Amino acid sequence: MKILVVDDEALARTRLVRMLGSLGHENAQEAGSADEALERVQQEEFDVVFLDINMPKKSGLELGYELKYLNEDIAIIFQTAYEEHALKAFDIGAVGYLVKPYSTEQLRQTLDRVLKAKQAQPKEYRLLSKYGDAHLLLRPDEIAYVKADLSEVMLRSAKGFSYYAKKISELEKRLEPFGFFRIHRSYLINVNEIKKIETIEQSKLRFSFKSNSDIIESSKDGAKAFRERFGEK
Repeated sequence: MKILVVDDEALARTRLVRMLGSLGHENAQEAGSADEALERVQQEEFDVVFLDINMPKKSGLELGYELKYLNEDIAIIFQTAYEEHALKAFDIGAVGYLVKPYSTEQLRQTLDRVLKAKQAQPKEYRLLSKYGDAHLLLRPDEIAYVKADLSEVMLRSAKGFSYYAKKISELEKRLEPFGFFRIHRSYLINVNEIKKIETIEQSKLRFSFKSNSDIIESSKDGAKAFRERFGEK
């Protein structure tokens, strides 16, 4: 596993890296601040990130949201001297919470849980998106459609638009099992959310939705693919 240790205290980082090495996880990388951690995660893909909660400028909890936004598959393990943040930590999607000082055995057990979680099939798929200064954790069935926006996408839910840090081509593959279909280079729609379909000029299709009053149009090729897929002759 590729591991990143984030802590503003150098001695704490050194101790954890040494403990990880004793468990066979050598070459763990280090970051001394939230900004440095964000830069690392944008440049490389990590399997696991250990986050200290109490850091200056930006807490580990705030950083956890941002890391999950950048990479939803990243496993986050919080480490802190305080227990009261545990509920918030698991709300973010943490797979572990270690209270300092913790033992090598406690560390091993936590990493074992990470491995099991990565090997297991997820029971429920969620997308963590940015909603202004907050975040939304959306199920696919809560999304009416997806709109491309440069290198990101906008997810349309009942609460409005929120941003998700993936290209539409990547999200197309992930959402296909949940009933999403590409009707345009810029749009994925949730077929289960369709309220009405109209044929317009050039045999394109116009879609309206159950959960909002938006109307979007397909491309000519998208309309053809939609008809072929869903049986219109």
